[in-house]
Amino acid sequence: MATTEFSWNKPNGQNISLELIGEKLKLSDDVLISNIRWFITFRWILIASLVFFEILMLSSSDALARLGISEQQKWPIAIIIVLVVANIAYIFALNHGKPSKYNSPSINLWAQIIVDLICLSVVVHYIGSTTTPISFFYVLHIALACIFFSTRESLYVTIIVCLMDTIVIVVDNFLIIQSPLSALISNNILSESARRDGAIVWMFFLDALFLIVWYVVSRLSLIVRAHERDLVDAYKQINQAQVEKDQYALLITHQLKSPLDAIRSKINLINAGYLGETTPEVSTALEQMDVRAKNMSGLILDLLRLERLKDTCLDTAVFESVDIQTALQKCLEKITPVANSKNVVLNLSIENFICKVIPDQLGILLENIISNAITYSHDSGSVEITSTVNRLNRNAEIIVTDHGIGIDNKDLPNIFNEYFYSPRAALHNKASSGIGLSIVRIAAENNKLKIKVTSEPGMGTTFTVIFSNIELPDEY
Repeated sequence: MATTEFSWNKPNGQNISLELIGEKLKLSDDVLISNIRWFITFRWILIASLVFFEILMLSSSDALARLGISEQQKWPIAIIIVLVVANIAYIFALNHGKPSKYNSPSINLWAQIIVDLICLSVVVHYIGSTTTPISFFYVLHIALACIFFSTRESLYVTIIVCLMDTIVIVVDNFLIIQSPLSALISNNILSESARRDGAIVWMFFLDALFLIVWYVVSRLSLIVRAHERDLVDAYKQINQAQVEKDQYALLITHQLKSPLDAIRSKINLINAGYLGETTPEVSTALEQMDVRAKNMSGLILDLLRLERLKDTCLDTAVFESVDIQTALQKCLEKITPVANSKNVVLNLSIENFICKVIPDQLGILLENIISNAITYSHDSGSVEITSTVNRLNRNAEIIVTDHGIGIDNKDLPNIFNEYFYSPRAALHNKASSGIGLSIVRIAAENNKLKIKVTSEPGMGTTFTVIFSNIELPDEY
């Protein structure tokens, strides 16, 4: 027995990481927001590390002193407070602030870079701007700016980094002689003149390094963005080709519908005797023609329904509260004649609940799943339709189980693909179009539902439709 769970999240827009603004290709707001949240999380980790360091300094100051690490007054506490307040401000602006030109993902990132650079400069000052490699952490901000901003904006960040590093080096070596974090690293080895000369060389070296890093990373970023632009254009072309193909298929489908209806009408006239008596051979041929025409008409209706579901726009779709018991009863009224024709018994056991869905699409989804269960059941078989409610998690399931031909394990992952039907299904139902479960997939996608399928060849199949955020009738 194999089980596969299918989950579809239909995006409100195209899932593209870049957006074109004028002639500039920049990261989309969705990607910026995702990275902002990542930076906020990383900053919490940094804050936790600083807190741990402060606790370690308080609890093991003697042991650290023996290692040459001296107590650093109160600057780490100040950095912790600034970062905590800044993180809270970023989160508030992101989650609760009204979007405007003063509150956008780009402004949020700029604020993070400026505050982080100021805090880093304080750390560089206290740890040692020329006696430790801490200044190289500035490179991280330059690289991130090249990724998230335009070339010009990333250059601005690089200039700010150069200015801040220059200020720290000048303050440390020409205005204030700052003791480094560790007593193991000492400035007393060199004379004051040599130390200042070394600081100037170090300052120019770092500024040159920062500009080189900016140039290299910004060039690489431009190359990546150019490739991303090509991918965006290709994506649009593929989408346009798909739309044109679907429109052409829809046109052909409409054109086929009218002659098929006319053929079936003429067959019915002949069978009714309005055009004279027919021989048994002719009647048999007409009956076969009518079956084929009926199957083709069903295929056309499925195609039209599939295209209508594809065109559903979630921005305009109306989600309503639907009583699941009522929805199932309406569905069964349509399907019961099909079940009776195969002597299939429908056993119903429903625990009622309320769900927010697009009503007609829920009906289409349930109708197709139950119809499939009947179609692929053996004659005089049974289909169980049940629903269960998890009141604690506010979830519910509708479970449709048949005892028919089942689905092969290798075919199970593909059953929701358009025009797919397995050899086993084709032998059992020659009229299968391979579209029914594609309609189910589109309806589930539009209604944000999950479907779990369990099947064993020769034993039957179970479809479980999973609803979230349900409401109970007694709450109304």
